Amino acid sequence: MSSKFTGERLETSICNGNTINHLHRYAISMALIKEKTVLDIASGEGYGSHLMSLDASFVYGVDIDAETIERAKIKYNRGNLKFLHGSTSKIPLENNSVDVVISFETIEHHNEHEEMLTEIKRVLRPEGTLLISSPDKHFYSDLRKYTNPFHIKELYKDEFIDLLSIRFKNHKLFSQSYINGSSLILEDRKRYEFEFFTGDYSKVKNTLSNANFLIALCSDSDLVNINNSIFEGGYMLEEQVLEKKLKNVYSSNSYKLGSFILTPFRIMKRYLKR
Repeated sequence: MSSKFTGERLETSICNGNTINHLHRYAISMALIKEKTVLDIASGEGYGSHLMSLDASFVYGVDIDAETIERAKIKYNRGNLKFLHGSTSKIPLENNSVDVVISFETIEHHNEHEEMLTEIKRVLRPEGTLLISSPDKHFYSDLRKYTNPFHIKELYKDEFIDLLSIRFKNHKLFSQSYINGSSLILEDRKRYEFEFFTGDYSKVKNTLSNANFLIALCSDSDLVNINNSIFEGGYMLEEQVLEKKLKNVYSSNSYKLGSFILTPFRIMKRYLKR
């Protein structure tokens, strides 16, 4: 896998709806990782592993791209954080070595799903927990008539549940939707007590939330309680818009002309202050 930027991997220079979704996933992981040993599989740029290292006892970030791993080692240098080169079907860790495995937007990028889950179970301790996300093929691709060229094998909701329930005694499923922020709602009957609305100046209406992403919490032990939640990402997006507007102003011909005209006066002003 090349380290060349393609737009598929999230990096800290990017701020959009995908940013909010990813940060929300790591936010809910905080309920699982305090003083735990954590594996962040397909850790990418490394920001998520770094975030978790602020609360976890130790975090391993594993990624298939060796160049990405080397950059992460330099950017995120902490004593309880280690980046390793590896893959979902060949994790470079010992048996029963971690308490929590985090896998966000990974499983759709390959077709070795059975091998991936086998490896995750191998490195997890007997009472360990997996938090894993996947696009819901029905909403993410089919209804939108969309094909992501980086996705090798997406799963439908039932396929995702079957894959996990065979290997874990317990699981909870959440649906994730981007709403100029991000909502994460437990997939049970109470979900339908949560109302969604949409509309414009001409009409507002109650609507169903077509959640593009599924997030599953799995374990052979009792599951940690994770509440329904919303990640407020508005300020991040607003800051990006403001920064973009300022860049447009500074690069405009009118600003450059004005700066050129005023430069002699600025020089004279500095001279007179001496």
